[in-house]
Amino acid sequence: MGLKLCLIGYGKMGKMLANLATNYDCTVVSIIDPQQNNYHSEISLQSIGEAEVCIDFSHPSVVLDNIQKVLSYKKNMVVGTTGWFDHLEEVQKMVENSASGLIYGANFSIGMNIFNRLVAEATKAFDRFPDYDVYGLEMHHNQKADSPSGTAIELSKTILANSSHKKTTLFDPAYRKIEPSELHFVSLRAGSIPGTHKVGFDSEADTIELSHCVRSRSALASGALQAAKWIKDRKGFYSFSDMVSSVLC
Repeated sequence: MGLKLCLIGYGKMGKMLANLATNYDCTVVSIIDPQQNNYHSEISLQSIGEAEVCIDFSHPSVVLDNIQKVLSYKKNMVVGTTGWFDHLEEVQKMVENSASGLIYGANFSIGMNIFNRLVAEATKAFDRFPDYDVYGLEMHHNQKADSPSGTAIELSKTILANSSHKKTTLFDPAYRKIEPSELHFVSLRAGSIPGTHKVGFDSEADTIELSHCVRSRSALASGALQAAKWIKDRKGFYSFSDMVSSVLC
């Protein structure tokens, strides 16, 4: 049967996970979603059932409560929901106290995680040439629950960590002249735009852009299912980049 999974949240991502599960030797044994009929409405030991790992793609407003409940049942967890990263230290303590394993990520695309590494190296290179100014842009469909995206926040942290010029990130409209020490990372929400992130380096002479566009949610589902298999027998608090690093090293 392979790895037994419980899906928490059965929207578009949840359905994609269910469709791809068998490709990764996984079986969905339980689905929890209070917004849909024919599935469990709440997290309990009974609703999780025989699942070895729970995957959460729910909503920022409920994800912390979901994590607490799942960890209380000593189940390992993959958290793909974003919008809660201000509570990372709190969740890490919860994971440590439960002696369980949890892996989270702003973006479970393998491609995005390698893209983030490319952004780091490009920022280091252009940082040596003061003629270039760095910027960011992220675009998503109009149903996305958070703005800026969790991925944009992570990319901005990568840029700041590798730039000697940029000290803070401005995600909101400036309504003024941008300070040289500010990284402007803009968000756009409209229509059915797939998740798109761009990081650019601009000078008077030219512009260089690195871009990542999610063509299908299958990229995220594939990464989440691989993360579920990776976290199955591990204890502790991990980011998806930790998993990618373990493969690349």
